[in-house]
Amino acid sequence: MTSKQLTYGILKALAIIGGVFLVLFFLYKIQSVIVYILIAGVVSLVGRPIVFFLRRRLKFNNTVAVIATMLLLVSLLIGLIILFIPLITEQGQNLSLLDIDGLKGNLEGLYKEILTHYDIKTQDVEQSLKNSNLLGKIDYSLIPNLLNGLVSGLGNFSIGLFSVLFISFFFLKDSKLFEDGIMTFIPKGTENRSKRSFNTIKDLLSRYFVGLIFQILILFVIYTITLLLFGIDNAVVIAFLCALLNLIPYVGPLVSAFLMIILTMTSNLGESFSDIILPKTMYVMIGFIIAQLVDNFFSQPIIFSKSVKSHPLEIFLIIIVAGILFGIIGLIVAIPAYTALKVILKEFLSDNKVVKKLTKNLDD
Repeated sequence: MTSKQLTYGILKALAIIGGVFLVLFFLYKIQSVIVYILIAGVVSLVGRPIVFFLRRRLKFNNTVAVIATMLLLVSLLIGLIILFIPLITEQGQNLSLLDIDGLKGNLEGLYKEILTHYDIKTQDVEQSLKNSNLLGKIDYSLIPNLLNGLVSGLGNFSIGLFSVLFISFFFLKDSKLFEDGIMTFIPKGTENRSKRSFNTIKDLLSRYFVGLIFQILILFVIYTITLLLFGIDNAVVIAFLCALLNLIPYVGPLVSAFLMIILTMTSNLGESFSDIILPKTMYVMIGFIIAQLVDNFFSQPIIFSKSVKSHPLEIFLIIIVAGILFGIIGLIVAIPAYTALKVILKEFLSDNKVVKKLTKNLDD
């Protein structure tokens, strides 16, 4: 190898590294746009069955069916926003006039009532907490600051919402738009197999996301009935938040259980802990457990078996691995990503023994 060839090789390698760096830097800068496109893809998958229904059953033309679907989705979103406006307004007024000392006193009072009720040698713990002044060290002023941060983020949210709706409309109107964009990067000779994979992935994920909506709806109904039965304030909003958290496998139900316990207790501050707060919390948690049992033994098995066609144990292992590697994001995207990977492996490595075993249910 001559010095000229060596120099050329080094320069070529540096150019490739520099090009990869520039591409990654560019993707980093436009990450919000990528997120908009991905969310719009999910919205289009959810709206796809509605468009097909309107076109095939009601004989709508494609454009009218897409417009009707978008209006339905936007109406649902507006309904959710209207649902949250009273809570946001109420909490905004409360936080703007927040009595920090009063809040600290209420929380300390609730804490003392708990210690009194469970009088199992907790005096030392109580004294230690008093000595450390743990509750006094909490910066309660962070609550109004958090609210201000949320309000300032509404501008960015509105831009993102408009972008997602705009992109979703064209994804639904021209279902091959997203596919054609991906096919641009597909090597020659694999176009047909790639198209078959893409169509299968769309069908499976569309059923999966629609199934998730029904899963959330079932939990929402059970949570709402439970909270309303026991007179918990803002029952509908709390039920919706806890049902939505269930989208995060395994971690979400734990967070929603903690949230429901805290909100149930704090909605009855000033009442007797033994006679009112504790019994209400226990009854609400019984309703929560019933909802989780329905979800684990009814909703999830149907979604996994009918949509992504994977065994629950298989899904469990994939979610755990994804959570360890990528955290919360991994938990959320594990099932869609694994489903897409299975379809691609089946199409391109169908003769592999392991692939045959993993993808045997895709033919059902």
